[in-house]
Amino acid sequence: MRILVTGGAGFQGSHIVESWVNKGNEITVLNTYSPEAMENTARFAQHISLVWGSVTDREIVEKTVRGHDVVLHLAAHINVDESLTDPRGSFDVNVGGTLNVLEAIRQSGARMIFASTCEVYGQTEGEPMAEDSHLRPHSPYAASKAAADRVSYAYYRSFGLNVTIVRPGNVYGNRQKSGRGGAVIPIFANSAVEGRPLRVFGDGEQRREYVHVDDLVRAYDLVLARTDLAGEVLNVGTGETPSIQEIAEFISTKTGADVINEAPRPGEVPGFDLNSSKIKALGFDPQVKFWDGLSRYLEQTQNAHDAVK
Repeated sequence: MRILVTGGAGFQGSHIVESWVNKGNEITVLNTYSPEAMENTARFAQHISLVWGSVTDREIVEKTVRGHDVVLHLAAHINVDESLTDPRGSFDVNVGGTLNVLEAIRQSGARMIFASTCEVYGQTEGEPMAEDSHLRPHSPYAASKAAADRVSYAYYRSFGLNVTIVRPGNVYGNRQKSGRGGAVIPIFANSAVEGRPLRVFGDGEQRREYVHVDDLVRAYDLVLARTDLAGEVLNVGTGETPSIQEIAEFISTKTGADVINEAPRPGEVPGFDLNSSKIKALGFDPQVKFWDGLSRYLEQTQNAHDAVK
């Protein structure tokens, strides 16, 4: 199968691309250039076509989409804090870039799998969020993803595009970005192995539903293999919703790092959990328990830190 993965040199994308290459697919990756992107694709770069560019560039998108059977659209600005300081940047990439991909697909006739996010729901109120729950995004990032999510669905309804929308929980695992613009687990892990305190915003009772990247790959494998998911929306969760404070204390126990609480961040969702029964009915069965996956990630982070000493 000929597959284009936008954002395929990022954290999630590189894992999915590596899996799909190993299964014999012909993969093209469209990604903005960075040293991290080069490092993420190094192990399989010789087996893919790699195009450096942005989904905001309409011409590059049109040329790159041509000739592919499926487009997995992962490319996005994904950080909540960055969206608070530069909302327009999030909308330009997440909405404008998605429009470019959809228009190119409308010309080419390819199938599209759109990577949305659980953040589009906002805070859980009562029952776990199902695919037909209201979207109440709390941040410019979440709003931009909700807009792109609904535009993708509108192209299915208006133009008959074969679009499937996937809304994963918070994904974590090897190759995830730390530092500025990074996610909480790699930030905590790197702080711990470098002897710095773990900074928890607010009371730490914020809860997320976490999905290990290996399980995310399993979910996308399942979606790719199905030919009957046009117009469908699929949550991808595990049912495990630890709090930020619990994660910090677990890492502190393992490493001896201090935990400090600071002022809450604006735009942060207090908590949510997902109803993932729909994709589980299709055969999705997450294999990585959260605390096992976190222990593995800590070990990988420590090993990487020791290797550069």
